Amino acid sequence: MSSVLETEEHRALRAAVAALGQRYGREYLAKVAAEGRHPDELWAEAAKLGYLGVNLPEEYGGGGGGIAELSIVLEELGAAGSPLLMMVVSPAICGTVIARFGTEAQKRAWLPGLADGSRTMAFGITEPDAGSNSHRITTTARRDGDDWVLTGRKVFISGVDIADATLIVGRTEDARTGSLKPCLFIVPRDTPGFGRSPIDMELQAAEKQFELVLDEVRLPADALVGDEDAGLLQLFAGLNPERIMTAAFAIGMGRYALAKALEYARTRQVWKQPIGAHQAIAHPLATAHIDLELARLMMQKAAALYDAGDDMGAGEAANMAKYAAGEACVKAVDQSVHTLGGNGLTREYGLAALITASRVARIAPVSREMILNFVSHQTLGLPKSY
Repeated sequence: MSSVLETEEHRALRAAVAALGQRYGREYLAKVAAEGRHPDELWAEAAKLGYLGVNLPEEYGGGGGGIAELSIVLEELGAAGSPLLMMVVSPAICGTVIARFGTEAQKRAWLPGLADGSRTMAFGITEPDAGSNSHRITTTARRDGDDWVLTGRKVFISGVDIADATLIVGRTEDARTGSLKPCLFIVPRDTPGFGRSPIDMELQAAEKQFELVLDEVRLPADALVGDEDAGLLQLFAGLNPERIMTAAFAIGMGRYALAKALEYARTRQVWKQPIGAHQAIAHPLATAHIDLELARLMMQKAAALYDAGDDMGAGEAANMAKYAAGEACVKAVDQSVHTLGGNGLTREYGLAALITASRVARIAPVSREMILNFVSHQTLGLPKSY
């Protein structure tokens, strides 16, 4: 039952992170984004309290927990209005991949810094022409003596400007078959030939999005993470936590919006009683709450399966959790803005910006349509259309 009902430790973690989030909140994050800064203060404090590295192994300075604990941290920060997007990338994807597959030297070099927040890592998989199709990735890595040389392009990569390195998904040629297989490489930010340009986003966020160009980027042999032949396994070992953490991000945002709407609906009076007494206001908010709770249950299932080492089971559940959370978040934000009427579009209440932000969970890191494809093929056994 512990995978369904949260343990005492999990509830204590929720309460502690919620308290930290309340000290910062939406206004802090909006101010940081407006000033073109990053939420360094919150990042540093969350790290100091051990929240950022809660999923990383204890022998490298982490908390020894799993994605279950890390998703609680992100959800509660989000519910307080101050989610940290780089948590999805740095400790969850990159930290997990290095902890599971990295060499001893890579673990020592990166995990303590990822755990204490002093170092961050970005993750580069998406390409301009490949979208969600990892088989169409054109970034290639070829051997040159002992070195690797990477060439290619990436797009919509978060936080590359602040990350010490980016974990890049490239493809190497299999000597036996001649076919290309995915591999992961650690590319330090200032490596020659590693260029980045910001993408002008309508979305107001502290974390910027970048297009990357890798122009004959030369890397030492030890830049390759793990075994050259286990690339696909390693890739999905990073993508499942990414989907679980995206669900946490979405559920937190949905909860934040809903809390604002409830506060308003309890006090806003137009006729004899507060507007929340009217079922046309109350029922959609109740539905939004139910959908968020259901999405969280699937997220908890996905995290429990992942932490138990069931990669296949976790893959299915993580995709479902991400889908459910994205839908629940968009609906909760929409209903919350609607509940406030005109006030829902004012800067004072801070909900209007979430209309754009909530779409992210439907689009990234993989679209809801691709998740429906995954469930159609993998779970339901229906034939592929592509």
